[in-house]
Amino acid sequence: MEVTRNGSAPSGPCLSQDDRIRQESRQGSRVALDDLAPAQQREKTGPVALITFAHRGARAHLPENTIAAFRYGLEHGARGLETDAWQSADGEIVLTHDEWLRDRIAHIVPWRLRVPATSAARLARHGAPRLVDLYEELGSDYELSIDLKAPGIGQQVIGIAREQGDPHRLWLCAASTTRLKELREAATEVKLVHSQFRTRLPRTIERHAADLAAAGIDAMNMHHTEWSRGLVELFHRFDVRAFAWDVQEVRHLRSMLRIGVDAVYCDHVDRMVATVSEWTTDGPPSQERDNAR
Repeated sequence: MEVTRNGSAPSGPCLSQDDRIRQESRQGSRVALDDLAPAQQREKTGPVALITFAHRGARAHLPENTIAAFRYGLEHGARGLETDAWQSADGEIVLTHDEWLRDRIAHIVPWRLRVPATSAARLARHGAPRLVDLYEELGSDYELSIDLKAPGIGQQVIGIAREQGDPHRLWLCAASTTRLKELREAATEVKLVHSQFRTRLPRTIERHAADLAAAGIDAMNMHHTEWSRGLVELFHRFDVRAFAWDVQEVRHLRSMLRIGVDAVYCDHVDRMVATVSEWTTDGPPSQERDNAR
């Protein structure tokens, strides 16, 4: 679903900001499936423009954040990849979720390597590739969402994307708006995403949407349970996209499609792609619309 995004402040009755958002959220939760037509009518029906991010490559299918998992995600129809970035001991950007890389020798004896204290070559031997390896193996014809796990690595990630990838299709995610604002000043071509729980936002949700827009931050990423149609539309009015993470089940994917989010992160690539592909700009599949009547 698309909505009109003119960048102006949301209009509404004379309510407090919190009351207004609660009212919009309640209204959003009651929307019928037949009312899902976009605010601005399209000339014809087509696929939705939702970005389907294969979370950590395709971690439900293969070991996470490996070249094999990333390749699987793209080959099975994901429009984008999601990964996490750290800096190795020798200054390389490596892709792994945690500060510690863990495994078991012969599936019995546990071991672990601290990523910032280990060379990129040794980490690669245990399945953690460099960002340059990802671009060399799979190119850059996809959206790439990177969660910046270590402080101060954003500029290096951008530099690698400029040299070997496509910075215009790079989405950098961070929990700190301060870090994102610093990156925006240095790079106008990359996309920036504020990833945070709604309960941890420092201001009212409407004020936060306005602040993100003013700072040039492109998207807000929250857990799928925290989004409602009212909230999605509110962020859209400020020209900020709505991203939803941990969208694993078909019912959750369909829920996000109904309320009009712009991107989802999912471990199950086949399930995600199949669910999104049956959705069109007219809304849900015809059988589901019939059942809703």
